[in-house]
Amino acid sequence: MSDKDSSTAKSYLDSAIAQGQSALGSLTGSTGDKAEASARKDQAASEKEGSHSVGKLGPLNVSPSGGVSSDDPNRTEGSWNQTLGSAKESVGGLVGSESIKKEGAQQNAEGKGQEAQGQLSDFGSGVSDRVKGAVGGMAAGVTGDREKEEEMRMKHDDAKTKQRSAEADIQKQADA
Repeated sequence: MSDKDSSTAKSYLDSAIAQGQSALGSLTGSTGDKAEASARKDQAASEKEGSHSVGKLGPLNVSPSGGVSSDDPNRTEGSWNQTLGSAKESVGGLVGSESIKKEGAQQNAEGKGQEAQGQLSDFGSGVSDRVKGAVGGMAAGVTGDREKEEEMRMKHDDAKTKQRSAEADIQKQADA
């Protein structure tokens, strides 16, 4: 990754540096150090947010670093089953049919489980492939194989996108 890319590790480093500058500014009374610390802290927060952002269009995910991934089919199918289940529950309630309502509730619950299974699969494969991409990229860098290094960087970025997308969906459900 280039220095311009957002990175969680870089955001933590910048945040720690900002804390040090802020403490130095407080000790010395330097408003310049305090202002620089504040700016670095804002930059760190922006970097962290950027490293976790993912654009989503249906089952496709894109990150600011250029990573692209597609959702595990269970995520999409599970979401669809939840939608159909909710619709059946509503129709069952409207027409007074407990069996349709119950069938809808069951399909909705099964869809939630199916979607969670897909999210866990994407999260796990994202973490695993990120590690493989990072290690492969380092090995290629050591051997001087720039083509393989770029391939491994792309593998890392795509896997990061898959992982962050799953994390975002899991967090949305936890917040709901």
